[in-house]
Amino acid sequence: MTNPPPSGDAQYTPPTWNGAPAAGADPAAYPVAGPAQPGTPPSTPGNGLAITGLVLAFLVAPIGLIISIIAAVRLGKARAPKGLAIAGIIVGAVITVIWIIGIILLITVFASIFSMCAELGPGVWQVDGVTYTCN
Repeated sequence: MTNPPPSGDAQYTPPTWNGAPAAGADPAAYPVAGPAQPGTPPSTPGNGLAITGLVLAFLVAPIGLIISIIAAVRLGKARAPKGLAIAGIIVGAVITVIWIIGIILLITVFASIFSMCAELGPGVWQVDGVTYTCN
């Protein structure tokens, strides 16, 4: 802590603790915050969406696919690289196709079981080494 100069000194201004200029000080003497620092890339619209789309493509593929497509469009309009968005589109599309194939297989298996039970009627049946319990 510095001691203040004698009371007769007219040039003395008390120190500030919050970085603001002291009362009566010249505001031009203090730097003003400007644009981003040099070397920091400007934010590109769609980068956050591209990352979100890629992550969601692994977790909830159809939603990740849609978000990645939106991000790719926005990044394309901004003329920014869209590698993450394309990766999200590819991963989301592949996993969505796998989901669709899995759902079709499940429906087919259950349909054949219900069809077999409709033919056999109620009871426990042994057909080609497979046991069917129909109610």
